[in-house]
Amino acid sequence: MAEIEQLGVEVIAVSVDTPEQSKDLQKKAGLTYLILSDPNAEAIRKYDLLHSKAGQDGHDVARPGEFLVDSNGVVRWVNLTEDFRVRARSEQFLAQARQLK
Repeated sequence: MAEIEQLGVEVIAVSVDTPEQSKDLQKKAGLTYLILSDPNAEAIRKYDLLHSKAGQDGHDVARPGEFLVDSNGVVRWVNLTEDFRVRARSEQFLAQARQLK
C-alpha cells in the first residue's frame, strides 16, 4: 500500500455489501482503504461487473476486477476475472500504476 500511495494512487473497493458489512470486513481483514457500499449495484452495473446470483443465497455480487482510473475519470487499465480468488498481483498493479505517471 505504501508504494501505491507514493504513486498518488488511491485504492477504493466497491461492494454490494451494506456499509456495516464493509466496515466489519475492513476490521477483520485489516484493510486500510475505503470500501464503498453499492447495495443496488448501480456503479457495479455501469462497469459491467455484476455477477448475478453468484453470492450467498443467490444474491447478486460484484465480479472481481481491478481498475486504474486517472484523475479525469478515464479508465486506463482493467483486470477482470470470473474467480474471486484470482486477482492482479501487486507487482502487476504497481507496474500499470507507474505507467500512468
